[in-house]
Amino acid sequence: MLPLGTKAPAFALPEVVSGRTVRLSDFAPCEALVVMFICNHCPFVKHVRDELGKLARDYMPRGVGFIGINSNDTNAYPDDSPEKMKLEAMDAGWPFAYCFDESQEVAKAYAAACTPDFYIFDKQQRLVYRGQLDDSRPPSKRGGNNLPVTGRDLRSALDRLLSGQRPDEKQLPSIGCNIKWKPGNEPAYFALPKA
Repeated sequence: MLPLGTKAPAFALPEVVSGRTVRLSDFAPCEALVVMFICNHCPFVKHVRDELGKLARDYMPRGVGFIGINSNDTNAYPDDSPEKMKLEAMDAGWPFAYCFDESQEVAKAYAAACTPDFYIFDKQQRLVYRGQLDDSRPPSKRGGNNLPVTGRDLRSALDRLLSGQRPDEKQLPSIGCNIKWKPGNEPAYFALPKA
C-alpha cells in the first residue's frame, strides 16, 4: 500500500464524458482530493455505485475534489471500455471526472490493487487515507453481508480532515476485484492466487 504522507503521483488522463484531459494539478485549489480506482463491470463497484455519487455531491461543495479512474484491460474486459465508461458515468449521474488509464501506469504509481480502491489526499496532496469505503459487501460475493452502503469510513476520514484533524491511522484496506492488468504488465506487488 502507498504509505501515508506520500505525495499524490501526477497524472494526465482523458475524461470519458467531456473528452478533456484531467490532471492532478487541476485539484491544487481543493481542500482534499479523493482518488477512486473503479470500473464498470466489478460487482463490488456496482454495489457502491450510488454512494460514490452521493459522496461527491455531499463533499464537492465543501472543497473536496473527486476523480474516478478505470485502469482495467479493456481487451479482456470490454464492459470497461471508454465508450461504456461514458454511458456508466452518465447513467449513474456521477458529478466527478471518470478517467481512463489505458497504460495502467497511474494505477501502478498509486499501488492500486482492486476496484474499488480509495485514497484521500490533503490540501498539500499528501496521502492521509487509503482504505475501504465502509464495511458493506455485495451479499452475493464471498464475505458478503447485508450491511447498508453508507461510505462511513471515507466520510469519517473526510470529516476529520475538513475539521483540521488527521484521519484515524487505523485504516482497513478496500476489498474488491483485482485490477485487470494487461498480460505482462502486472506490477511487482500483484500476485495471482496459486492454483
